[in-house]
Amino acid sequence: MARVALVTGGTRGIGASISKALKAAGYKVAANYGGNDAAAEKFKAENAIPVYKWDVSSFEASAAGVKQVEADLGPIEVLVNNAGITRDGAFHKMTIEQWNAVIGTNLGSLFNVTRQVIEGMRARKFGRIINISSINGQKGQFGQVNYSAAKAGDIGFTKALALENAKGGITVNVICPGYINTEMVQAVPKEVLEKSILPLIPVNRLGEPHEIARAVVFLAADDAGAITGSTLTINGGQYMT
Repeated sequence: MARVALVTGGTRGIGASISKALKAAGYKVAANYGGNDAAAEKFKAENAIPVYKWDVSSFEASAAGVKQVEADLGPIEVLVNNAGITRDGAFHKMTIEQWNAVIGTNLGSLFNVTRQVIEGMRARKFGRIINISSINGQKGQFGQVNYSAAKAGDIGFTKALALENAKGGITVNVICPGYINTEMVQAVPKEVLEKSILPLIPVNRLGEPHEIARAVVFLAADDAGAITGSTLTINGGQYMT
């Protein structure tokens, strides 16, 4: 029987590629999204992957959302915590709203969603949890104190949760993408991209969403059970760890 995978932020950008790659690999996929109904419906129609709308920064909404996914598809055995937002600004001008929004979605969601599935995974003695962090959680980034703090927190969350569950057949890993060719990066002015970003990337190109997705499929596999607590860096050599 196909394993059930939930991808948060799973209808656009990197998340959409992850959802499609997991489906192609034989998983029953549920794609969560937060607000763009038109994009979600288009994704659903094109890929025949069910979509579920809820705010991952809310514990109560996440509990209800996961309950619905499991009622429809079965117990979640693979969880990809991918949902993320940016609210950039220099720290001395940052508002509490900017801080809370990013911490809630990019870090708080890992607790809110993972907490709903971890007990079931422990009972079944199998689980794959894959968190999507960022190069900026590893090295920091000007104007992204909130984002960098959240993404660094994702890495710490991964390591601690991996330790707690290693004996129970549950792996927990984190992927740190660099600059990936998504809508967000495409919105950067071409001149800035070519003069200020690409020169910092040794492979001299942006990463592609499907390259992140392939890594997720690898970590989600049944035979990846010896890999846990790991940070997989995919950034074209921009930041080497």
